[in-house]
Amino acid sequence: MTMAAAMQSRTAEAPARSKASRIARVDILSDLGEAEAVWRAFEEPGHLFTPYQRFDLLGPWQRHVGAHEGARPFIVVARDADRQPLLLLPLSLRQSHGVRTACFMGGKHTTFNMGLWNTEFAGEASTADLDALLAPLGAHVDVLALTQQPLRWNEQQNPFTALPRQSAINGCPLLTMEPGGPPASRISNSFRRRLKSKEKKLQTLAGYRYHLATTDADVTRLLDWFFRVKPARMAEQKLPNVFAEPGVEQFVRSACLAPRGEGRIIDIHALECDDEVIAIFAGVGDGQRFSMMFNTYTMSEHARYSPGLILMRYIIDRYGERGYRSLDLGIGSDDYKRMFCKHDEDIFDSFVPLTSRGKLAAMAMSSLSHGKRLVKQNQMLFDLARRLRQAFG
Repeated sequence: MTMAAAMQSRTAEAPARSKASRIARVDILSDLGEAEAVWRAFEEPGHLFTPYQRFDLLGPWQRHVGAHEGARPFIVVARDADRQPLLLLPLSLRQSHGVRTACFMGGKHTTFNMGLWNTEFAGEASTADLDALLAPLGAHVDVLALTQQPLRWNEQQNPFTALPRQSAINGCPLLTMEPGGPPASRISNSFRRRLKSKEKKLQTLAGYRYHLATTDADVTRLLDWFFRVKPARMAEQKLPNVFAEPGVEQFVRSACLAPRGEGRIIDIHALECDDEVIAIFAGVGDGQRFSMMFNTYTMSEHARYSPGLILMRYIIDRYGERGYRSLDLGIGSDDYKRMFCKHDEDIFDSFVPLTSRGKLAAMAMSSLSHGKRLVKQNQMLFDLARRLRQAFG
């Protein structure tokens, strides 16, 4: 039985009162090349998606990182009766302990995960549509582990909020900006004065400047520096270096070099002087929101003038002046994020079983995530867990 036929028979069995789905066909593509044309079409105006789901970001991740981790592309394209694409889910499929799990592509490197939707369809997608989307997937997948999804994007609700969901372990520090508003509406005048006095020390350096990397040579030079300095910074903080994992450097370089309009798929902002790179922040934007991905700063004595905070101020003003409405600093509660972002955006996880085997896996994943969230929220438990881990780790 073909997938379309399986879906039609499923629709035929559905109670007459349920609204018919606009989804008439679901294709599953296991090859990036095969998906590329339809995927890129979803990046055109008239579609709802986050900049983390662009083909030129997730394609390199899948080729360099996902493939190394044993994840295969599992790209779901839903179409209407006229074969027009309604949504694309950029997933990857893994098998472990006999359970087939589909997750969003991007692993640890995407702050937000979402499908790419026809905007009009996203605004009216019903439970019948979600049923029609999920029904054919059970032949291939036991459980969908759809983590770190935004409730809304660009003022529009994420249609997957209708799936079973729970709050993610951490929220995302968010700065909302009034487009074209005065500088003080983004960063208080007192904080600006503090940063200005720190910057005076750096401004005496020959060739001191803030800029956005635009040439391939600039991008490559800044990344060469980043991949030298970041491991030292991570070691100093006793943190595992995710950038040293297999394939990650190739993925990052590929996405930072991929052109997009006047910029890149991942844009790199830098503070430099003639003698050294002082700090970089890299992230993704879509005209409404800029999201930070990775950063680091110099190991030299110039680090004591808070170059990371100074660079953040430049970036916030740059996007505020360009009419952006928000900026986020990635998930996690580092102290510096609180200096700029007073609010956390709620994000959610959905663990959706598609088979009886998947039910147990979904319950386990949901409980684990819920437990981590409770521990994180209870600072005393969190500190205890950390001390125990240090004692026995």
